[in-house]
Amino acid sequence: MTVTIKTPEEQEKMRIAGRLAADVLDMIGDYVKPGITTDELNKICHDYITGVQNAVPAPLKYRGFPKSICTSVNHVVCHGIPGDKKLKSGDAMNIDITVIKDGYHGDTSRMFFVGKAGIQAQRLADVAFDGMWHGIEELGAGKHLGDVGEAIQTFVEKNRFSVVREYCGHGIGRAFHEDPQVLHYGNRGSGMELKSGMTLTVEPMINAGKRHVRLLNDGWTVVTKDHSLSAQWEHTVLITDSGYEVLTLGADAR
Repeated sequence: MTVTIKTPEEQEKMRIAGRLAADVLDMIGDYVKPGITTDELNKICHDYITGVQNAVPAPLKYRGFPKSICTSVNHVVCHGIPGDKKLKSGDAMNIDITVIKDGYHGDTSRMFFVGKAGIQAQRLADVAFDGMWHGIEELGAGKHLGDVGEAIQTFVEKNRFSVVREYCGHGIGRAFHEDPQVLHYGNRGSGMELKSGMTLTVEPMINAGKRHVRLLNDGWTVVTKDHSLSAQWEHTVLITDSGYEVLTLGADAR
């Protein structure tokens, strides 16, 4: 697969898809409470995407994925499959939304807390959020992917957390996953040079313990090997001549 440069018309379609994905996360927050199941959250999001937005939930049936959203709770790093386990107070959860509208994808994720957040979970989520923004702020035409990775890695490790290396950000557009891969670690000045019109995701996965992960037998759910907490935030970003434009900002500009 090659990197795609979006035309102005395609960029506008990406803005619409990104805004819809952010709207889903804005909507679902009020439902994240003790006693609800992640499958119930999945149904609410599915119905909102298909019924209200007249859009398509990209994860559903993507390479066999069985649900419309990903829900990754506590030590689940990514790709958690919604199920019938009830959330309890103190749980930390990433909800990952990808919407297809008029053939284009908007991809974003956000951390949510069930009831009151634990001290470590809150700090981990804060560092993951700030780490994502450290990476985003490196984006722009003429910059390199390694600039993004180094900024994230340096910030996260300075805060004594670790960056997952097996999973990364990606180009996005008509396809859910395009080139390039966007690593969340690396060296400044290395990697692909960015060009105006590229759209990609920045989505670092940060662990409270060691960076190592393992894939569960369902073929999707990724967890920390040491059972430590994990956190992630994600935005879809357009590279511009003057820098970047985040396409998936929510109502509170997160």
